[in-house]
Amino acid sequence: MVPGTSDLSAVTAIMEHYVEHTVATFNEIPPSTEDWAQRYSALAARGLPFLVAEMAGEVVGFAYVAPWRPQSAYRHTVESTVYLAPGATGHGIGTALLRELIDQATAAGCRQMIAVIADTGSPASAALHRHLGFVDAGRLHAVGVKHGRWIDTMLMQRDLTTPP
Repeated sequence: MVPGTSDLSAVTAIMEHYVEHTVATFNEIPPSTEDWAQRYSALAARGLPFLVAEMAGEVVGFAYVAPWRPQSAYRHTVESTVYLAPGATGHGIGTALLRELIDQATAAGCRQMIAVIADTGSPASAALHRHLGFVDAGRLHAVGVKHGRWIDTMLMQRDLTTPP
């Protein structure tokens, strides 16, 4: 589902949790609802998907793709982002969001999707991506520091031109 203004407030709250309490994102200041509105508008102008998942009328997750790098040669490669509200994991919501994101990004003409996953110690995100056809593409060691901890990132990639 495409987000509305009230949905972006929920997206703000979900991300705020991850910024303040985890190392899953390298953001150290939570984006505001206005920041999310600007991001959504910029992605929509490029024809790129930004999705929200609802359960019982509440936003419980969001996903979007953004350009991988600003140089024009990368124009068909995108980076995926998926976050779920605390307590919304384990219900298949992440799988549904990522699957729909892959489908919409493919329809938008994207050819490669990159996932940059902070190594939080939990295998859940990497397992989700592998389940939907992503393969390991590399590891960057100690590239971020948050909450006093140096964090690696795992790079995963999915070719959108062929089924997994």
